[in-house]
Amino acid sequence: MITIIDYKSGNLRSISNGFRKLNCDVEVTNDVEKIANAEHLVLPGVGAFGEAMKNIEPFKNVIYEHVYDDKPFLGICLGQQVLMSDSEESPDVNGLDLFKGSVEYLPVDLKIPHMGWNKLNIVNENPILEGVNGKYFYFVHSYHTVPEDSEVIAGTCDYGVEIAAALSRNNLFSTQFHPEKSGVYGLKILKNFINLR
Repeated sequence: MITIIDYKSGNLRSISNGFRKLNCDVEVTNDVEKIANAEHLVLPGVGAFGEAMKNIEPFKNVIYEHVYDDKPFLGICLGQQVLMSDSEESPDVNGLDLFKGSVEYLPVDLKIPHMGWNKLNIVNENPILEGVNGKYFYFVHSYHTVPEDSEVIAGTCDYGVEIAAALSRNNLFSTQFHPEKSGVYGLKILKNFINLR
């Protein structure tokens, strides 16, 4: 069973449909008790950092407990950014701080938002990215994560600047791209996540 947190800031239909394509049971919920009992948690995200953190507030403790218990957790797009310490988008708002570092605006000389397909380069092997090195994934974002510890960067892409496309530590994973919108290789990532224990 995959549990997707409904905190009013996520593209819930597309990510739940992605898992259903893999014949996986999915529950989308804002029930704190159900989230606390989940084996696999997914935090999708679209929109603004500050609003997302406001909406996440009721779920913060169960998210921390899940991650500290080393259960599989996947953040997607804005769901990767809120795992960081803070963001230039909302300077007075703290992130979840599960990855130390900041979320920064993409350089102004680039086409923003970064929208479309880009090649993933795996820089640290981990189970969720198995079988997808060098494949193309769908991005849409104006901010990117800049971790303090480069060891948590699992994959990058080149968009005139190196972007941390995926982060990883133990069973905590996140992607800046949308695996649910990235065709067969995106589904491969979701399947890898399902198979985590």
